[in-house]
Amino acid sequence: MRMRFIRTVLLAIATLFVSTACFAQVGVSITIAPPEIPVYDQPVCPGDGYIWTPGYWAYGDVDEGYYWVPGTWVLAPEVGFFWTPAYWGWGDGGFLFYEGYWGPEIGFYGGINYGFGYFGHGYEGGRWDHGHFFYNSTVNNINVTVIHNVYNERITINNTSRVSFNGGRGGITERPTSQEEAFAHERHVPPVAAQVQHQQSARSDPQQRFSVNHGAPAVAATPKPGAFKDRDVVASKPAGGAARPEGNARPEETARPEGNATRPSAAVHPNDLPPIEHPAAPNTGNSKTDQKYQKQQDQLVAKQQQDRQKLQKQQDQEHQRLAKQNADDARKQQVEQTHQQQTQQMVQRHTQQTQQMQQRQAPAPRATESRPRG
Repeated sequence: MRMRFIRTVLLAIATLFVSTACFAQVGVSITIAPPEIPVYDQPVCPGDGYIWTPGYWAYGDVDEGYYWVPGTWVLAPEVGFFWTPAYWGWGDGGFLFYEGYWGPEIGFYGGINYGFGYFGHGYEGGRWDHGHFFYNSTVNNINVTVIHNVYNERITINNTSRVSFNGGRGGITERPTSQEEAFAHERHVPPVAAQVQHQQSARSDPQQRFSVNHGAPAVAATPKPGAFKDRDVVASKPAGGAARPEGNARPEETARPEGNATRPSAAVHPNDLPPIEHPAAPNTGNSKTDQKYQKQQDQLVAKQQQDRQKLQKQQDQEHQRLAKQNADDARKQQVEQTHQQQTQQMVQRHTQQTQQMQQRQAPAPRATESRPRG
């Protein structure tokens, strides 16, 4: 009886120690640096109260190595809580893993640019207001016909690195601010059960291992924890592609929720869109044909720019009418949703126009000349 009591006390102490360690380094020191963060899109937010938790590299047994835990949408455990992502840091001759946690403030996560609002310090993806979470549509993939708690705030990104660790050779050199250090001592909540199961599912899937996917996991993000087979699962994309996630966007560019997506951005107004990208210069080998095609490209870009200006002017006039009418917030929100739909429809139309022009200008395949052998 006495031995059973001692074992119970020891187990309780061990459990307490593990719970405390959740907010500090976890696991053994790894001498191999974690891979770069994959490029991927963000699945559409499934509903109110879900907060984006970015994907990260975790480490299993020696034979497993690093494996990718997909980014996913998770219900906040408490109103007013935010997610501080996990990160890898260099110390004592190896890489140490620091577990993520929920809390009333965003703590230090290594200065890592995970994208989608997590650009190294703090969180630009949303805010709590009177018990409701409001989403910044410039960095989140939000269906505004389903979720109405949205706003549009332009973000300038200065950190374009995809490095996934802090310190050491080649790592991020950021250090926690005094506020972030203070936040680390506030009340925290460890990853919820759904997140723990999500990580375990990733670990049990060999396709998530770096040794198998070579840094390009087929499941880079999921709409909800554990939904690895969901039809809305997102795969990673080549890092060198033309499209970029907000985490890898150009510094002067407004962050966008499509991680390197080909879908239109979540801009509400034409002025929120990045500049129109000119197609590659024609190179058919015929100077006259190249000049003709270049003129067609210039004309299309000019026409698309006019479309933007026209729609922006129309939307500005509607804003002015709302101001004169002293419209309430509900009416303003309804108009903004309509503006976002108009803008996205225009972007889709312009994308189709550019693709059709490129198809027309593509050189015809040369016929293969048949020659007798011998």
